[in-house]
Amino acid sequence: MNKHEAILKLNPNIVTIRGEVAYDKDENEVTYDKDAVEALIASEAYKDLRASEYPSIQDQLDMQYWDKINGTNHWETLISQVKTKYPKGQ
Repeated sequence: MNKHEAILKLNPNIVTIRGEVAYDKDENEVTYDKDAVEALIASEAYKDLRASEYPSIQDQLDMQYWDKINGTNHWETLISQVKTKYPKGQ
């Protein structure tokens, strides 16, 4: 999640952001809690980190197919390693 996404998620009245300044629908400047924005970004960072290490969906499906055929659990092991490396909410 990037900064603009976090600002918009926390402040539904904000419709435009230019640089660090946020505006409502009437182009009035809106003050937002920068600490809350940073906290939300930090709490969601694990998602981007996990996504960067997961194989593509096609590769994951192929792994699951071959795990079923061969009685292995390579897919489960790989996904568990990534989830352990980047725990939710850390």
